[in-house]
Amino acid sequence: MSDLQRLLGYREPIFNASMAGAAGGALAAAVSQAGGVGMIGSPAAPKTEWIEQQVQHVASLSTPWGVGFMAWALEADLYPLEAFLDFGPSLVTLSFGDVSRAAALAHEAGVLTAMQVGHAADLERAMADDIDIIIARGGEGGGHGRNEAGTLPLLQLATAQQQKPVIAAGGIGTARGVAAVLAAGASAAWVGTRFLAASEATGHKNVKDAVQQAGLDDTTYTRAFDVAQQLPWAPEFGGRALRNEFSDTHADLSTWAPDEQLRLEMQEARAEARTSMSPVYAGEAVQFIDSVQSAAEVMAELAGFRKVLADAASRFA
Repeated sequence: MSDLQRLLGYREPIFNASMAGAAGGALAAAVSQAGGVGMIGSPAAPKTEWIEQQVQHVASLSTPWGVGFMAWALEADLYPLEAFLDFGPSLVTLSFGDVSRAAALAHEAGVLTAMQVGHAADLERAMADDIDIIIARGGEGGGHGRNEAGTLPLLQLATAQQQKPVIAAGGIGTARGVAAVLAAGASAAWVGTRFLAASEATGHKNVKDAVQQAGLDDTTYTRAFDVAQQLPWAPEFGGRALRNEFSDTHADLSTWAPDEQLRLEMQEARAEARTSMSPVYAGEAVQFIDSVQSAAEVMAELAGFRKVLADAASRFA
């Protein structure tokens, strides 16, 4: 049993990524009930009613669950973190900005903290005492993050410190992927894209259809969607999403200026889930989605990592 498993008490070393817009309380509860660690993805400025709705799914669980936050949003207002802490999560993830105040608040509440790292400097920051768990996310992963290191090189660097548990993220979509990162020293796998089409995920049907139809070569790393929406994401945190007409047309950001009409058009496209224009954040593991499944079914497939590891051990004994 790994140190992280002893800390959190999960059965399966699998966390669903805290994907804002897809990972709500229903998905988190389903993953936790299947033996993993279910994560809720908080939007930048969630309403109290939304928080209460999500927590209804997980608050009574005897299994671990957590919440992920965008640190840049918490820098302006700690309320979302304070509200979730009232319901006793097992951990919170804090990434993409200055995590200091939020991590201190979580520790005051006795809650474990995790931070996503995307390169060596991130890792150095995550070694500070206010972070308990490192999430090593490679550029293969979907959604926002750095695009500077692949999952496997970053994981090897992160596990070499041998002081804090490391969760591997980025491109993990099968039992073989889980087995690979566990064999390389990770305490668990952080899986996002594979859960996008889960029946419990909150994404629109158009989004679930799009990821089922996409393959390995159909993603792009871009800031185009954020720039169009005038979102305050730092330039170093682009996002991996499915390529669409908008991303193909607006690949060059060098001449862009704020455009209110474009912002409104993108806002409308997102509200209507028009995937030809609006972003569908997904990583390279989108290759492994071909149907809508329950979270329990996805978890059962990923839990096949034990056989993969046993087969590898027998081949190289």
